[in-house]
Amino acid sequence: MWPDLVRAGFALGIVILLILILGAVLRRFGQGGTLRAGKRLAIVESLAIDPRRRLVLVRRDEEEHLLLLGPGGDLVVGSGGREQPQPATPPGEP
Repeated sequence: MWPDLVRAGFALGIVILLILILGAVLRRFGQGGTLRAGKRLAIVESLAIDPRRRLVLVRRDEEEHLLLLGPGGDLVVGSGGREQPQPATPPGEP
């Protein structure tokens, strides 16, 4: 009886280890935050607001779109390219 339990525990440990390795590989190479060569669409960043809603920053070509995803529907919060900060001009100068 004990050898069967040890063998089953060992097999279960190997299966759990394989699942963890597969999960790490998918996180590393799956949904990347950068554009891959020849790809036009990428998820740049994702933020969970609460258990039901999530903000997702998506890059298409050179434009970024901020999406609010939730059970009530999806909403485009912001859209456009990357905006560069404008240098501040002192008062009185055009």
